[in-house]
Amino acid sequence: MEQKLASLNGRKTDSQKTVLVVDDNAENLILVTKFLEADYHVLVANGGADALRRAQKYAGDIHLLLTDFEMPGMSGIDLATRLTVDRPHIQVLLMSGFTQGMLVLNEGWHFLPKPFVQSQLQALVKGLVSPGQKSKFVGTGTQEQRASAGNE
Repeated sequence: MEQKLASLNGRKTDSQKTVLVVDDNAENLILVTKFLEADYHVLVANGGADALRRAQKYAGDIHLLLTDFEMPGMSGIDLATRLTVDRPHIQVLLMSGFTQGMLVLNEGWHFLPKPFVQSQLQALVKGLVSPGQKSKFVGTGTQEQRASAGNE
Protein backbone atom coordinates (compact mmCIF):
# COMPACT_ATOMS: atom_id res chain seq x y z
CA MET A 1 0.00 0.00 0.00
CA GLU A 2 2.86 2.41 0.83
CA GLN A 3 4.34 1.92 -2.66
CA LYS A 4 0.97 2.64 -4.23
CA LEU A 5 0.66 5.88 -2.22
CA ALA A 6 4.23 6.91 -3.09
CA SER A 7 3.53 6.39 -6.79
CA LEU A 8 0.51 8.72 -6.57
CA ASN A 9 2.39 11.58 -4.96
CA GLY A 10 3.20 14.51 -7.19
CA ARG A 11 2.22 13.17 -10.60
CA LYS A 12 2.61 16.01 -13.05
CA THR A 13 -0.30 17.30 -15.11
CA ASP A 14 -0.79 20.31 -17.33
CA SER A 15 -2.57 22.02 -14.45
CA GLN A 16 -0.97 24.90 -12.64
CA LYS A 17 -3.12 24.16 -9.59
CA THR A 18 -1.88 21.99 -6.73
CA VAL A 19 -4.10 20.13 -4.27
CA LEU A 20 -2.72 18.63 -1.05
CA VAL A 21 -4.88 15.60 -0.18
CA VAL A 22 -4.62 14.36 3.40
CA ASP A 23 -6.25 11.32 4.98
CA ASP A 24 -5.16 8.59 7.38
CA ASN A 25 -6.98 5.99 5.26
CA ALA A 26 -4.91 4.80 2.29
CA GLU A 27 -7.94 3.69 0.26
CA ASN A 28 -9.49 7.15 0.60
CA LEU A 29 -6.22 8.77 -0.50
CA ILE A 30 -6.03 6.57 -3.58
CA LEU A 31 -9.66 7.18 -4.54
CA VAL A 32 -9.56 10.96 -4.07
CA THR A 33 -6.26 11.18 -5.93
CA LYS A 34 -7.72 9.24 -8.87
CA PHE A 35 -10.69 11.61 -8.89
CA LEU A 36 -8.42 14.68 -9.13
CA GLU A 37 -5.16 13.69 -10.81
CA ALA A 38 -6.31 14.31 -14.39
CA ASP A 39 -6.98 17.99 -13.66
CA TYR A 40 -4.62 18.92 -10.80
CA HIS A 41 -1.13 18.37 -9.50
CA VAL A 42 -1.92 16.23 -6.44
CA LEU A 43 0.29 15.93 -3.38
CA VAL A 44 -0.67 13.02 -1.12
CA ALA A 45 -0.08 12.89 2.64
CA ASN A 46 -0.92 10.15 5.12
CA GLY A 47 -1.96 12.27 8.12
CA GLY A 48 -1.32 15.74 9.45
CA ALA A 49 2.39 15.48 10.28
CA ASP A 50 3.15 14.07 6.82
CA ALA A 51 1.11 16.90 5.25
CA LEU A 52 3.08 19.57 7.10
CA ARG A 53 6.38 17.98 5.98
CA ARG A 54 5.24 17.76 2.36
CA ALA A 55 3.97 21.35 2.36
CA GLN A 56 7.23 22.59 3.86
CA LYS A 57 9.27 20.79 1.18
CA TYR A 58 7.02 21.87 -1.69
CA ALA A 59 8.34 25.11 -3.19
CA GLY A 60 5.30 25.91 -5.33
CA ASP A 61 1.88 27.21 -4.43
CA ILE A 62 -0.61 24.84 -2.86
CA HIS A 63 -4.04 26.05 -3.89
CA LEU A 64 -6.21 23.68 -1.88
CA LEU A 65 -5.89 21.61 1.26
CA LEU A 66 -8.38 18.72 1.03
CA THR A 67 -8.20 16.95 4.36
CA ASP A 68 -10.07 14.44 6.43
CA PHE A 69 -11.63 16.01 9.51
CA GLU A 70 -10.83 13.25 12.02
CA MET A 71 -7.30 11.77 11.95
CA PRO A 72 -5.07 10.33 14.65
CA GLY A 73 -2.37 12.66 15.92
CA MET A 74 -3.64 15.84 14.28
CA SER A 75 -7.18 16.71 13.23
CA GLY A 76 -7.95 18.30 9.90
CA ILE A 77 -8.87 21.52 11.72
CA ASP A 78 -5.49 21.58 13.49
CA LEU A 79 -3.69 20.85 10.23
CA ALA A 80 -5.54 23.60 8.36
CA THR A 81 -4.90 26.08 11.17
CA ARG A 82 -1.16 25.35 11.12
CA LEU A 83 -0.85 25.24 7.34
CA THR A 84 -2.65 28.55 6.78
CA VAL A 85 -0.09 30.34 8.96
CA ASP A 86 2.59 29.82 6.31
CA ARG A 87 0.21 29.68 3.36
CA PRO A 88 -2.59 32.16 4.13
CA HIS A 89 -4.08 32.02 0.62
CA ILE A 90 -4.64 28.25 0.62
CA GLN A 91 -8.27 27.14 0.31
CA VAL A 92 -9.46 24.59 2.87
CA LEU A 93 -11.94 21.78 2.22
CA LEU A 94 -12.57 19.41 5.14
CA MET A 95 -14.25 16.07 4.54
CA SER A 96 -15.71 13.61 7.02
CA GLY A 97 -17.93 10.59 7.30
CA PHE A 98 -19.06 11.75 10.73
CA THR A 99 -22.20 13.73 10.08
CA GLN A 100 -23.61 14.00 13.58
CA GLY A 101 -23.59 17.33 15.38
CA MET A 102 -22.30 20.67 14.29
CA LEU A 103 -18.95 21.70 12.90
CA VAL A 104 -17.49 25.13 13.52
CA LEU A 105 -15.52 26.19 10.47
CA ASN A 106 -13.20 29.15 10.16
CA GLU A 107 -14.20 31.85 7.74
CA GLY A 108 -13.72 30.69 4.17
CA TRP A 109 -13.30 27.01 5.02
CA HIS A 110 -15.58 24.46 3.40
CA PHE A 111 -16.99 21.04 4.31
CA LEU A 112 -17.80 17.96 2.24
CA PRO A 113 -19.57 15.00 3.89
CA LYS A 114 -18.44 11.48 3.00
CA PRO A 115 -19.42 9.55 1.04
CA PHE A 116 -19.38 11.74 -2.04
CA VAL A 117 -19.31 11.12 -5.77
CA GLN A 118 -16.55 12.07 -8.17
CA SER A 119 -18.54 14.82 -9.90
CA GLN A 120 -19.42 16.44 -6.57
CA LEU A 121 -15.76 16.52 -5.46
CA GLN A 122 -14.56 17.80 -8.83
CA ALA A 123 -17.12 20.62 -8.86
CA LEU A 124 -16.18 21.72 -5.35
CA VAL A 125 -12.46 21.64 -6.04
CA LYS A 126 -12.87 23.52 -9.31
CA GLY A 127 -14.91 26.22 -7.59
CA LEU A 128 -12.29 26.63 -4.88
CA VAL A 129 -9.12 26.70 -6.97
CA SER A 130 -10.37 28.54 -10.07
CA PRO A 131 -11.09 32.23 -9.56
CA GLY A 132 -14.40 33.26 -11.01
CA GLN A 133 -15.79 29.73 -11.03
CA LYS A 134 -19.04 29.17 -9.18
CA SER A 135 -19.96 25.95 -7.45
CA LYS A 136 -22.32 24.86 -4.72
CA PHE A 137 -20.49 24.36 -1.48
CA VAL A 138 -21.81 21.83 0.96
CA GLY A 139 -20.77 24.01 3.88
CA THR A 140 -19.05 27.37 4.08
CA GLY A 141 -17.83 28.60 7.40
CA THR A 142 -17.86 32.10 8.78
CA GLN A 143 -16.85 33.30 12.22
CA GLU A 144 -20.40 33.01 13.56
CA GLN A 145 -21.87 30.43 11.22
CA ARG A 146 -21.99 26.73 11.90
CA ALA A 147 -22.31 24.28 9.05
CA SER A 148 -24.26 21.19 9.87
CA ALA A 149 -22.76 18.20 8.14
CA GLY A 150 -26.08 16.39 8.14
CA ASN A 151 -28.18 18.94 6.27
CA GLU A 152 -27.38 17.79 2.73
